[in-house]
Order: sequence, then structure tokens, then C-alpha cells
Amino acid sequence: MRIIRTTQALRTWRRQQPPGASTGLVPTMGALHAGHQSLVQRARRTCQTVVVSIFVNPLQFGPAEDYRRYPRDLAADLARCREENVDLVFIPKVETLYPRDFQTTVAVSTLAQRWEGECRPTHFQGVTTVVTKLLNLVRPDRAFFGQKDYQQYCLIRQLVRDLDLDTRITLCPTIRDDDGLALSSRNRYVTKTERQRALALYQALSAGKEAIARGTRRAGPVKKRMAKVLGAGHGLDVDYLACCDARTLEPLSRLQGTVVLLGAIRTGGVRFIDNLIVRIRR
Repeated sequence: MRIIRTTQALRTWRRQQPPGASTGLVPTMGALHAGHQSLVQRARRTCQTVVVSIFVNPLQFGPAEDYRRYPRDLAADLARCREENVDLVFIPKVETLYPRDFQTTVAVSTLAQRWEGECRPTHFQGVTTVVTKLLNLVRPDRAFFGQKDYQQYCLIRQLVRDLDLDTRITLCPTIRDDDGLALSSRNRYVTKTERQRALALYQALSAGKEAIARGTRRAGPVKKRMAKVLGAGHGLDVDYLACCDARTLEPLSRLQGTVVLLGAIRTGGVRFIDNLIVRIRR
């Protein structure tokens, strides 16, 4: 496994790759867990060369967010990458990607305004900027993202389409613990009690999915059902619960086609986001 830390070395490596060899990119902020490993495994199955980037991106953290204390364990991350037979790990410093005179950002407009974008106004511009840089540097045939961050996936898919980038964006299923909680690097922040409270989000989304499966086709009753489940918990602040078109993320009143149920809550100072995709057959 090769480790590269500079953009110049990465470009040199890219030029040395054999023509026609497919490359898969898994962008991460480190603190790797089984969810990240599932992305790497998907890349390994579909691409000849697998690249993992590890970079805690300061542009996607707001002023009051947890950039400084975001979990970092490079030794453990590299061990996981070796375990999964990753070919190359790109570990740039902040000043490597954002030198002192850095002035350019990349923004997706409409898709970034709702849901996470409303709660975290500068977040997605940071995400789309760093992803654009990584795609430009690595030039992968495919890049792999987890469904847990579904809105992020939608923005990146739009970005690639709008800028005619030659990378296929692949959505991979959310990986959950046995109790249903979606894996996240931030899960290590919470106490056992807070974790139990956080489970209510997945339970609420599952209740919404069940209501749709039983024939409910209006968003209002589905949202009320989800809110009722969350309301039964204590110590939760709800940022949003929504029934959206899975492509545009616009809120729906009538449910049809492919719908995504989105939710975000806070407990113990930690935000949890989750979603479920529901395909409605006529």
C-alpha cells in the first residue's frame, strides 16, 4: 500500500497508471469504521485500483462545530486500509489543498439550500469544493459514497453532471450496528444513554416506511407518525423530518415513485442524520 501526501506526487502516480485500468476513489475524513470499509470493499470489487483519501476538511465545519475535536486515528485508519488491500492512501495537509492564497470554492445551489444546508449553511460548499479537488487530482472512474449522507450524495451527483466530470458516483447502502444506529465516526462521542436516545431516529424513519408500505400516500400522516415516535423519546431536539423526492429532495405532499425519508436530531450535543429510501409501486 502506497501513502502519498502531496498533490505533485499524486499527479505523478496518476500519470504512471496503465491505460484502461479502472480507479475507484473512497473520500473519507478518517476515523474509519465498518461503513467506510464497505465502501472500500465495493470499490475493490468493481475497480482495479482503489484510492482512499483521509482528510478532515475544515471548509465543511461551521465556526461552532467540532473540527478541532473530530476523531483522528491515522494508525488505525492505515491498518484498516491495509486490511482491505487499498492500493493508495492520499493524506494531504490542510495547506496542501488550501494554500494561503486559496480563493476558489465550488457550490451547488438549489440542492444545498434545504435540510442539512439550512441547518449548516456553509457545510455543503466545503464538501463540494474538496470533492471537486479530489476528483480532479485522482481522476477516478468511480467514486463511492454512503447512503447515510444522502443529501451529500445528491449534491455530488449533481456536481459531476453539471461540470461534466468523468467520474461515476456510486451510492452504497448505509451500514448499521445491530441496534439499527447508522455507523458514524461521531458515534464515539455519545454516552450509552445518549446512544439509546439516538436510536429513535431510525425507529421513526422505519415507522414512516411502514406507514407507506401499508398504503399511506400523503406525506402529512407519514410525518406525523415519524414525529410521534421521536416525541416518545426524551432529550431529543429535532432539526427536521421530511418526505422528499429522492432525486430533487423537494418535499412532497403526495407520495409516489421513489421517496426518501430524511431526519436529523440532536442529543448530548451530537447531531445524528439518517434516511430511508422507499420505492412506491403503483
